[in-house]
Amino acid sequence: MKVIDEGRLRFSFPKDWEVAKYDEWAYFQRFKSTCGGNKGIDLVAIDGSGQLWLIEIKDYRNSRRTKEIPLWDEFALKVRDTLAGLVAAAHNAGDDERAVARKCLEARRLSVVLHLEQAAHRSKLFAAFPDPADLVLKLRTLLRPIDPHPRVVSASLPLKGSPWQVDSS
Repeated sequence: MKVIDEGRLRFSFPKDWEVAKYDEWAYFQRFKSTCGGNKGIDLVAIDGSGQLWLIEIKDYRNSRRTKEIPLWDEFALKVRDTLAGLVAAAHNAGDDERAVARKCLEARRLSVVLHLEQAAHRSKLFAAFPDPADLVLKLRTLLRPIDPHPRVVSASLPLKGSPWQVDSS
């Protein structure tokens, strides 16, 4: 298993997967300030069948969301900017990151996943987001040309048949 920690969440992927924390790449650190600013997805992963997964992780169990942009718009921008960044990285990044970016661009399929953790109990301080089903509908509208079936998951509501595991603390 390949293990990736993101905040208080631990993601375990099958050993034949290529997984990288895209938003921590040295290339992304330079790329994010170009053209007025770019955002990056948390994880890029390529499974054994050659499918590319763009996984964004949001954990609002202990802190509320303070951004004014709606969550679905923020996620869609991150997907778009990550795809542009992968194209540029495939040509201009350092050797290791360039190799991963090229594998990403050779993917046979592309799937986007928003991993969203929310407080178990609603409160004024930690108000819940829209129902995950409503969020999926908004993302389908925004991301249809990229992935007509975006997913919104959590540790307690994982992707059906999920090839990876998530443990939360």
